[in-house]
Amino acid sequence: MAVNTSPESPLPVGEVSRLIGGWIDRLGAVWVEGQITQLSRRPGAGVVFLTLRDPSYDISVSVTCYRQVFDAVADVVSEGARVVVLAKPEWYAPRGQLSLRAAEIRPVGVGELLARLEQLKKALTREGLFAPERKKPLPFLPQLVGLVCGRASAAERDVLENARHRWPAVRFEVRNVAVQGVHAVPQVVQAVKELDAIEDVDVIIVARGGGSVEDLLPFSDEQLIRTVAECRTPVVSAIGHEPDNPLLDHVADLRASTPTDAAKKVVPDVGEEYERVRLLRDRARRCVAALVEREERGLAHALARPSIEDPHRMIDERAGHVADLLDRGRRCLRHQLDRADSELAHTHARVVALSPAATLKRGYAVLQKADGHAVRDPGEVEAGEALRARVSEGEFSVRVDT
Repeated sequence: MAVNTSPESPLPVGEVSRLIGGWIDRLGAVWVEGQITQLSRRPGAGVVFLTLRDPSYDISVSVTCYRQVFDAVADVVSEGARVVVLAKPEWYAPRGQLSLRAAEIRPVGVGELLARLEQLKKALTREGLFAPERKKPLPFLPQLVGLVCGRASAAERDVLENARHRWPAVRFEVRNVAVQGVHAVPQVVQAVKELDAIEDVDVIIVARGGGSVEDLLPFSDEQLIRTVAECRTPVVSAIGHEPDNPLLDHVADLRASTPTDAAKKVVPDVGEEYERVRLLRDRARRCVAALVEREERGLAHALARPSIEDPHRMIDERAGHVADLLDRGRRCLRHQLDRADSELAHTHARVVALSPAATLKRGYAVLQKADGHAVRDPGEVEAGEALRARVSEGEFSVRVDT
């Protein structure tokens, strides 16, 4: 219940501590899971002190238990182990300190850890975090590579040496972090976020050597998985491990079996690229040579054709043919003209022979009345009528006599 207070009537610290203790006492016993980060077993002491930590949220709480409670699991539990504790929250009023009084401690077995990881994997898969379409392609030649690894670790050495051997100009932005234990998850998450925020970083490699299932648990943490899924920069998982791979392999844009393999997949080999360029250049040269050779053969074949080899021969042949046709046309026209001239002469002769003028030349005359009509019958004229007589060489007047 809320406590009514005011500046005029505040509660003493002891009263506040007492109230907090009362509220905590009502919570009752709870099962708590965490990782043991500190373990204190003083010789002869009847109480064992532990620090239980949640690596995902970087939260710790003190745990105390009687020696006989811890001795039941002392052979299988040590610092770094994951445990499930049945404990009752306690409030130590004089110091204002919260702790858990453990009544039972159970180690979390590998089988149980794998089962929980499988459940988490299925949940994240349903969300689509492992979908292939989310994978981002790696750049062909990264200029700056971000590397998250342990300090002075074999993984760091393998990545740097192999990458620089393959492409000496490649640069690295390295973040050394804890790769196992209680500090691994927050440090790796922070390192990935820092590298992703750098615009020049083209790809991020998260590397670690092999280890047990427990050692690799930080790389299956949900917080880390979601951080990698939100990265704009392609992420490569290079965790050397057994077939039971961490969830980081599924969310990363590329999985490498080892840190050395990551260096080979991220950075191209300068020698191989030189050889590939040489082969492509030779192939291009052969293609161009073949094209030029084919065109030369086509040009030679075209030049060998009679029309190209002697272009005037066709004109000369056509000119001769035209001349023959012209001569033939002239002969035909001349023949037609001659025949037409002969026919015209014959026709003219017949016309001349049948014309009135020819008749007049033979001594005949044509009498015409004053109105121009020719006289054909003596009854058409009268005595004393004046007529015109037309002869071959002209005409004259005549008068009709009785």
